[in-house]
Amino acid sequence: MEAEDAVRQAYEAYYRRLVTQVFGLVGDLAEAEDAVHEAFARVVASPRSFLRADDAERWLRVAALNVARTRYRRRWLFDRLVRSGRVEATPASAPGVSGDRVALVAALRRLAPPTREAVVLHHLADLSVTEVAATLGVPVGTVKARLARGRAALATFLSDDAPAAMPEGVRHA
Repeated sequence: MEAEDAVRQAYEAYYRRLVTQVFGLVGDLAEAEDAVHEAFARVVASPRSFLRADDAERWLRVAALNVARTRYRRRWLFDRLVRSGRVEATPASAPGVSGDRVALVAALRRLAPPTREAVVLHHLADLSVTEVAATLGVPVGTVKARLARGRAALATFLSDDAPAAMPEGVRHA
């Protein structure tokens, strides 16, 4: 019963924050919710490592990020088909989300995934640079460089005179 209680308490404490963080990475609310649910499903399936973790929220965040990364890799072919014009994608929507937030998520999606992860974890999850480095398993200097590139790219993407879309294959940061 101890594991069930720990999972229930973690769900109540961290679910909303984790969904917000993953949403910032993937730009799709349903996809973010699915990734976080999958992270909690992994805890239920194998609670030992979760119960031994020093930081339960970090453990869940890493699990959710791993799920999101795996799904990102699996969508690669579909995204390529969309860019080539062979398949038309329908825009994702998030009810009750402001236009500014939609613009921010769209700008975040234009960042390279490692840069996006650092920016979201630092600015949306309010993690310190050291915590971001520990979560992503990279040196602190790498996180700082990604944050600097990400901020510069976002400033460009979110400016009033920014182009609506990047040419195919071009990714910043």
